[in-house]
Amino acid sequence: MKRIVVLMTAVVMASSVCAAEESRFISQVKLSSGETVVVAEGDKEARSTGSFSVRLYDAAEPADATTFFTSGLIEERDGTVEKVTLADVDGDKKEEIVVQIRSAGTGGYLSAYAFGAKEKRLHAKGKVQDLAPDADVVVALKDSLRKKG
Repeated sequence: MKRIVVLMTAVVMASSVCAAEESRFISQVKLSSGETVVVAEGDKEARSTGSFSVRLYDAAEPADATTFFTSGLIEERDGTVEKVTLADVDGDKKEEIVVQIRSAGTGGYLSAYAFGAKEKRLHAKGKVQDLAPDADVVVALKDSLRKKG
């Protein structure tokens, strides 16, 4: 009987860990250069706060899309990563990686980060925070970078 209780406890604990990992945001996008970008919330972190990583991999066939790591960045997040898109936010006619985050709790405010990839390196281009829940984050990033420029 004791063995059954121990076994059932282990199964319940393992399934709760797996469920937490499955709900973590992770997305993979292909850049026009052929490089692959992976964006993921931090391992073993709460969904509502923590970090996210942006990792760049060298151009490769789909089976090897994440084999050859070239660069990465980790940023703090206040909320959950909601989506990743590609858009030219700085007007240089090159796509940037745009990470959209929605705050937890009341309000559901948005923030967004833009990253560029040049010569196999990632670099931060800009960020916007405390946007309305229905804001267009690409437009907000463009406006923010135009004001800085």
